[in-house]
Amino acid sequence: MAENQKKTHVEHPIPPLYNSESEILILGSFPSVKSRESMFFYGHPQNRFWKVLASLTEEPVPTTVEEKKALALKHHIALWDVLASCDIVGSSDSSIENALPNDISRILRESKVKRIFTNGKTAYNYYNRYLLKETKVEAQLLPSTSPANAAWNLEKLLSVWSIIL
Repeated sequence: MAENQKKTHVEHPIPPLYNSESEILILGSFPSVKSRESMFFYGHPQNRFWKVLASLTEEPVPTTVEEKKALALKHHIALWDVLASCDIVGSSDSSIENALPNDISRILRESKVKRIFTNGKTAYNYYNRYLLKETKVEAQLLPSTSPANAAWNLEKLLSVWSIIL
């Protein structure tokens, strides 16, 4: 972390996306700056999440928040993040400190979620640290769709992410 970059305490501003028909839950770590600006998950234009989801479900890639919500819910996918707040520099997962977890029990109670996936190692590690004891549901680690995960091209992501269906 550069000396001139200051950590900011940020509260998670985006409500969880789910309904009573949701069967799988995909958890990120904490929303990026772009996601916080757009007030929806995976808002950075270079994040491959929506391309991956559209390809796996054989749907057009959604562009608006409403289209993204509709795509996820149509395929019984719930979305949220592991962390409710943290100190962070920009969108850098590696800079996270003083993390507090979200309470996902309401999603599990009010939906049919039986399988939980994490989008990347940071979400996976925080899930195991903070939420596994409560949920008693093992999360499956998926490679991050973030542009920072340049080692994984779209084709490789799709081959692993296909497990969600």
